[in-house]
Amino acid sequence: MSGLFITSTGTEIGKTLITATLCHQARKKGLQILALKPVISGVTDQTMDGSDTAVIAEALGMPATAETWNTLSPFRFKAPLAPTMAAAKEGRTLSYGAILDHCRRALATDQFTLIEGVGGSFVPLTEGKLVADWIADLGLGSILVTGSYLGTLSHTIATLEAMTARGLKTRAIILSESAPGTLYANPDLLATAEELTELTGLRVLTVPRITGQNPWQNAPDLTSVLAAS
Repeated sequence: MSGLFITSTGTEIGKTLITATLCHQARKKGLQILALKPVISGVTDQTMDGSDTAVIAEALGMPATAETWNTLSPFRFKAPLAPTMAAAKEGRTLSYGAILDHCRRALATDQFTLIEGVGGSFVPLTEGKLVADWIADLGLGSILVTGSYLGTLSHTIATLEAMTARGLKTRAIILSESAPGTLYANPDLLATAEELTELTGLRVLTVPRITGQNPWQNAPDLTSVLAAS
């Protein structure tokens, strides 16, 4: 199986931006790539056009159709909550086995496959399982996406140590600049990256804040992380 898991230290950090960027850049280089965001909360079938799934689909050159949504994000929930809570709110059960099966079918193809998680690495997923269990059971290395806000050093190190304790391999960190106005936003992206490199010993790539439509089209080249798997 050829792929990577895109995870993070929390929600609204920038996982989808990084996933879309990697898809766009890989396709420009002629690489066969697919990305899934199998579980997504806070959406309905009527709001999928503006969702993270739609961003990934556009970066992959896939049409905005029900078939695309079912391929990329088959497990969808209305409430913007952790999957365990969102499923319970709808009286549904999210099958852990079904999530794994969907991912494994994609990973078994000839395409390099990115699996984007939901929330951070330790979000409750279903049936007593966390996102970290999902990563482990797929046997994938991870790209850890984190923000540039004050506090990110602690959050990143804590997440890395917890993942390492579970035997999970983090291939690289991608530091996505937090939006201006974010609580305790840190304007010094490069200094934060240098500190993370020194503290973790991992390669740290940076993505500055990009404004405008489809920011993933204008991000710095991140494709070196694909070779890390």
